[in-house]
Amino acid sequence: MKLYDFGPAASAQRVRVFLAEKGLDLPTEQLNVREGAQYTPALTEMNPFHCVPFLELDDGTIIAESLSICRYLEELYPTPALFGRTSTERAVIDMWLRRFELDGLVPMLHAVRNSMPAFAGRVVPGTRNGLPQLPELVTRGREMLEIFLGRVEPHMTKNVFVAGSEFSVADITGFFALRSANTLKMDVETRYPAIAAWFAKISARPSFQL
Repeated sequence: MKLYDFGPAASAQRVRVFLAEKGLDLPTEQLNVREGAQYTPALTEMNPFHCVPFLELDDGTIIAESLSICRYLEELYPTPALFGRTSTERAVIDMWLRRFELDGLVPMLHAVRNSMPAFAGRVVPGTRNGLPQLPELVTRGREMLEIFLGRVEPHMTKNVFVAGSEFSVADITGFFALRSANTLKMDVETRYPAIAAWFAKISARPSFQL
């Protein structure tokens, strides 16, 4: 199999952290996304959504989307179990994974892409279009994350990791949601000390030294 990657992309970094936690090393090709390498005819045929990363299997099957790649690799390499070992663990991890993706990472993605000049004309991942950046989406993203963190803070005062006592893929997603908040200079440390302590602990793991 072969991983198509772009080093600076948070979505690609999620997969690389997962690989590091698993102790896996895949053949990788770096794509210069900034110069539109993903839009070449050959890569468009492989991955018409144009987002990185994506994984090409030996039989030609293409798996895109960071979480889908991680789930596939978990099936092949179940140890350590980052999606859970039992039905209960898997459900709890998936619950927190969805919460951090839908209520944390997605609002932050749109807030960042609508606030930074580098994303002008690229507010929708995998596209080049004329959609304007909207300051309202930055404000709304901040507001949504504040609501979400207010819900998560009490939970993190009683748990070592997002989904309980063990590190999981939910912590990987949570890390990137919170890192986006730092990009927008949101004051997480003062307002949400338990979340900030968790983030500092996760950041120190060797797999996160990107």
